[in-house]
Amino acid sequence: MHPQTSQRIEQLRSWLAQQDFDALIIPHEDEFLGEYIPEHNERLLWATGFTGSAGAAVITKDKAAIFVDGRYTVQVRKQVPAEVFEYRHLHEEPLLEWIKDTLATNAKVAIDPRMHTALWLKSATKTVEGFVTLETVSENPIDLIWNDRPEVKVSNVRLMEFALVGQSSADKRQEIANEVTKKNADAALLTQLDSICWLLNVRGLDVSRLPVLLSHAIIHADETVDFFLDPCRLPAKFDAHVGNGVRVHKPEALQSILQSLTGKKVLVDSATSNAWISLVLSDADAEIIEASDPCLLPKAAKNETEKAGMKACHIRDGVAMVKFLTWFDAEIEAGNLHDEAVLADKLQGFREEDATLADLSFDTISAAAGNAAMCHYNHENQPEPGKLQMNSLYLVDSGGQYPDGTTDITRTLPVGTPSDDIKQQFTLVLKGHIGLASARFPKGTCGHQLDILARQHLWAQGYDYDHGTGHGVGHFLSVHEGPQRIAKVVNNTALIPGMVLSNEPGYYRADEFGIRIENLELVVEVETQGDFSVLGFESLTRCPIDKRLINVDMLNRPELTWLNNYHQKVWDDVSPLVDGDVKEWLKQATAELRYES
Repeated sequence: MHPQTSQRIEQLRSWLAQQDFDALIIPHEDEFLGEYIPEHNERLLWATGFTGSAGAAVITKDKAAIFVDGRYTVQVRKQVPAEVFEYRHLHEEPLLEWIKDTLATNAKVAIDPRMHTALWLKSATKTVEGFVTLETVSENPIDLIWNDRPEVKVSNVRLMEFALVGQSSADKRQEIANEVTKKNADAALLTQLDSICWLLNVRGLDVSRLPVLLSHAIIHADETVDFFLDPCRLPAKFDAHVGNGVRVHKPEALQSILQSLTGKKVLVDSATSNAWISLVLSDADAEIIEASDPCLLPKAAKNETEKAGMKACHIRDGVAMVKFLTWFDAEIEAGNLHDEAVLADKLQGFREEDATLADLSFDTISAAAGNAAMCHYNHENQPEPGKLQMNSLYLVDSGGQYPDGTTDITRTLPVGTPSDDIKQQFTLVLKGHIGLASARFPKGTCGHQLDILARQHLWAQGYDYDHGTGHGVGHFLSVHEGPQRIAKVVNNTALIPGMVLSNEPGYYRADEFGIRIENLELVVEVETQGDFSVLGFESLTRCPIDKRLINVDMLNRPELTWLNNYHQKVWDDVSPLVDGDVKEWLKQATAELRYES
C-alpha cells in the first residue's frame, strides 16, 4: 500500500477547488491508448497505488472510488487504502453511473481528453447528459503534481532491414495511401504504435514487452507521412531506410500539423485514437471520416518473409521451452518445489540464451495449483508468489519478442501424479485445441464462427472457459494484434492467409487448478478437389503437449493422429538444436502415444 496515496489525493482535491471542478476521472490509459503503459505514464498507479492493467478512479471533493474488473478484486484491496477509496466493480457498477449517483446535478467533471478514446467521450457525454457535464482540461493535474516522475525511457530506434520484413516502407506507404484514397480522404491519422512501426519498418523498446516507439503519424493520400518522434533519436540511415516522403517532427508539433488540416478529409479510428486529436481536428474545421486504422489488415496478413521468420523464431523459442521443461521435470523428481517467481525467471533465462531475444512478449503468467484458476494471474502482483504443490498442476503462459517474430505459448504441466478428474479436463481442452487446429473453412469465415470447435467437448460435459479462444499476433510487434480474433463475441473480420492467431482453450476450477493449451496458428490455403478455395491452420509452436495429462481413451483416431503428427514435427525441428539430457527428454515427450488397450 502506497504511504503517500492520501496525501496525493488531497493535492488533487486542492487542484479541483482551484479549478472549480467537482470531480476528476483518472483512467489507466495514457495518450497512446495501448495495452502496455510506460512507467512514466502510470498515472493511475501514482494516484492510487494500484498496479493492475485495467481500472479507473474518480476523485471528488469528499470521496474517491476505484473501479476494477473481476481479475483485480483481491489485489485492489491489498494495494489501495480503504480509508481513502471505495472499491467498485468496473462492469457491474460503471464509473459514470457512480458519478451520476454521487455528484449533484450540473456538477463539473474534469477529464484529460488525451487519456480517453474519441468514441468513449462521445458515448460518455450522452450517458451523463442532464446529470453532470464532462469538461476537458488542457493540462493533466497529475502531471503538474508528480514531482518524482520516472524519466522517459528512450530506446534505440531499430531499422528493420528488408531481409526481416520483406516489404519496403515505400511500398507499404503506397498500399496504405491507396486505401486512404479509396475512402475519399486526404489523410489518415495513425495512433496505434504497432501500425506506425510496421509502416515505417522501425522498432524500439519504448514500452516494456512491446517493440515500438512512442509516436504518432499522419499518412497522406500522396503517400507522404508526417512522423512525430524526436528527430535526434533517429539513426543517420533513417532517411535512406524509409525513402522519400517521410517528414519527421518533434512530438509537440502534432497540434499545429493537425490544425493545418483545415478543410481536409481525415480518416480517424475513434475507437483507438484519443479524443484530444478529434477535438483539435474539429476545431480546425477538418472533416473527420470514421474508419478503422488502414494498416490493420495489411499488417495482420504476414508476407512470405514474415511467415518464414515466425516459423524460425518458434523453433528457437521451442528450444528454450524444451530446456525449461527438462529442468522442471528433474526438479520435481528431486523434490524441489519452487515458487512461481523462480520458475518464471528460469524460463526467461533459457530464452535469453538466444542472443536475438529483444524482450519477452508479455509478463510471464507463472501459476501454481489454485493460482492458475485466475487466467490472467501475475505472481508479481501478489504479496508473495505461490509454490508448486504435489499432485497438482503448473500453468505457464509466456513468449518472446525476436527480430523475426513474436511467440506466445501456454503449457500445463503435472506436478506429481494427476488425478483422473484432472486428466479428463485436460483431455477435453486438448480435444478442443485439436478441433480448432484441424479446422477447414471457406474464405470469408470469421473467428466467431470457429469458436465452437474449441469449446464443443467442454460444453458437452457442462464446462466452459471465460475468455476468448484466439487473438491475433504481430510480427515482432504486439502479441495481441487486431483486428482478427476467435471468441464467442461477433468479430466481422474474415480470416485471411498470413494471419497468425492463438489457439488457447482452457478450463479453470476456482482455488484448485487451471488448464490452458496454447499454440500459435498460421492461416494457410489448403489444397482440395472441391468447388471453392479452403483455408486452415498450420501450427507454428514447437513444444510438446504433456502426454501424462491425457486420457488417451477419450481421443478419437484423427485426434490421436494429429497429436502424434504434431509431436513428430516438434522432434524433427527442435531435436537437432538440443543434446544430452534435453534431447533424451524430448525423445520421450514426443514419442508416439498409443491406445492403452
